[in-house]
Amino acid sequence: MPQASLTTLPPITAPLLAWYRANARPLPWRETQDPYRIWVSEIMLQQTRAAAVIGYYRRFLETFPSVEALADAPEERLMKLWEGLGYYSRARNLQKAARTVVRQFGGRFPAEYGALLSLPGVGEYTAAAVASAAFALPEPAVDGNVLRVVTRLADWGADIADVKTKRAVREALRPAVPARAEDIRIFNQALMELGAVVCGPNGPPKCPLCPLADMCLARRAGTAELLPVKSAKKPRRTEERTVFLFLQNGKTALRRRPDSGLLAGLWEFPSADGALSAAEAAAQAARWGLTPAEWRRSLTAKHIFTHVEWHMTGYVLEVSGTGPEDFFWADGPALDTLAVPSAFSRFVREARAALSGQGLSDP
Repeated sequence: MPQASLTTLPPITAPLLAWYRANARPLPWRETQDPYRIWVSEIMLQQTRAAAVIGYYRRFLETFPSVEALADAPEERLMKLWEGLGYYSRARNLQKAARTVVRQFGGRFPAEYGALLSLPGVGEYTAAAVASAAFALPEPAVDGNVLRVVTRLADWGADIADVKTKRAVREALRPAVPARAEDIRIFNQALMELGAVVCGPNGPPKCPLCPLADMCLARRAGTAELLPVKSAKKPRRTEERTVFLFLQNGKTALRRRPDSGLLAGLWEFPSADGALSAAEAAAQAARWGLTPAEWRRSLTAKHIFTHVEWHMTGYVLEVSGTGPEDFFWADGPALDTLAVPSAFSRFVREARAALSGQGLSDP
């Protein structure tokens, strides 16, 4: 079994940096020392794979090339660009932080770890990642990849979901941070890269490719696949929902979600709790002041969030009536500009097909 404490790490710096310089993936945020661009990438990479981020990152910076442009951006435009990345509070905090940088720091990112940590949406990991890559400050950045590498190197079985474990790893890494600025800038990236592509999750580590294999205590003890240890998450709850794709005169009904909670402030198709039958769905439409004229079809969809899973029953129907005041009837161009989260992607496809006259997709 893994040992109970984190001991001094072996001399990992030189082999790690040599490996990184020879093997690092060519990712666009690694080609800059601009703190704005590095910060945007770090926020996007939270909970999202690097390959999925690249296109979003490039489009985002084309639209908002500076922190001032982001600070001044209309929220609807910002959320539309973020559509599909999920965790939309990240985008809102991104803009709040941009406005803080403009207002309090004159549009220049502060070159101090504590000041970076004060920005909305910036935690210990993000502050350290920006501080090191942009300003060559010797701050270890500890994410899931780094936790996996270090706990295996040390054969350490502490719970990585515990904030005390993350801080212990951060302090253990301090002596390993190199002295030269050009090395500091890539040290954290090198550890994260190793954890992403060699000492990875969801399978055995690729020890023959690892520059630190000879130093790895877990490899020596045969415990690498048991690490890291993470306490079990609470079971994800399931919610049944009925989603309505109302069609009328070349438009479809949308409404904003509440300003707080899941998917706050984004657009959605009207919905109701529970998996409603056709008769119950017709009664719900009537409560909204709508009269079904033609039932086009029914469909199902599912979306998984971190803590909840939506099982959705959908109805596509032509209606008459205007509906309640919070209904917005969007045509095709409007649907393309409003931020509708990916939870409703099946319904967006159906709506676009219906509004373009191309017919509906297969169930």
